[in-house]
Amino acid sequence: MEKQLAIAEVLRYVRLNRTPLAALPPEAIPHDEADAYRVQDALHNLLSPDFGEQVGYKIGCTSTVMQVYLGIDHPCAGGLYMAGFKSSGASLRYADYVHVGVECEIAVRLACDLSPTGDIFTAESVAPAIEAYFPAIEIVDDRYDDWRSMDARSLIADDFFAAGCVLGKGVAAADAPDLTSVVGRAIVNGIEVGRGTGADVLGHPHHALAWLANHLAAQGRMLKAGEFVLTGSLVKTEWLNAGDDVLMELSGLGSVAVDFKA
Repeated sequence: MEKQLAIAEVLRYVRLNRTPLAALPPEAIPHDEADAYRVQDALHNLLSPDFGEQVGYKIGCTSTVMQVYLGIDHPCAGGLYMAGFKSSGASLRYADYVHVGVECEIAVRLACDLSPTGDIFTAESVAPAIEAYFPAIEIVDDRYDDWRSMDARSLIADDFFAAGCVLGKGVAAADAPDLTSVVGRAIVNGIEVGRGTGADVLGHPHHALAWLANHLAAQGRMLKAGEFVLTGSLVKTEWLNAGDDVLMELSGLGSVAVDFKA
């Protein structure tokens, strides 16, 4: 645990000081992904005094476009903190990030705990636990000299680019459309820069939620009532410039907007 905490302290320093991180030296890279998540847990504990309590999770690499873009062929999880949650129409400071990007996502809020029972969670078994869906912008931050030099273990340890989210108005689960047919459009400064569907997220966003529930259950943990989960981007990450206006439209779920001041 001493090694994991030492790595987490470096990652906390980078997060707080917005200092781009070069590739971790070989001796500091988690030896496998399980070890990387242990570093991430230590990082969450270190970040909570600065960013508030953890209120949910983000899942990365749940669509083919993102798996190809990042060169990682499986989902990866990170944490979300109270201070990083914003409502649609928020205006954020570009200078508060190293190199900020945005992703178009379907978020869920849980109505009840997903308690491990010994059975594997499936898309069907997690669906009744969902209270509402939200059009969401995940805010990601490229905190590295060159993120392409960082492997999945290092990215997982550092919350997999997580830097917050912006949520639109929720839609009750009973009133939501078929998520596979939801079309997401990423629009920056009035220009469409990406488009995808709910079906692009592991075939259905509920599969992503089930993956996360199983991932946590394997660690003796669980998703809890009231927590939010970002199920993964429908489009490739769009990296921003100072002053950009962002709008994500998700058919049947609504839209969500944010801008970044110079």
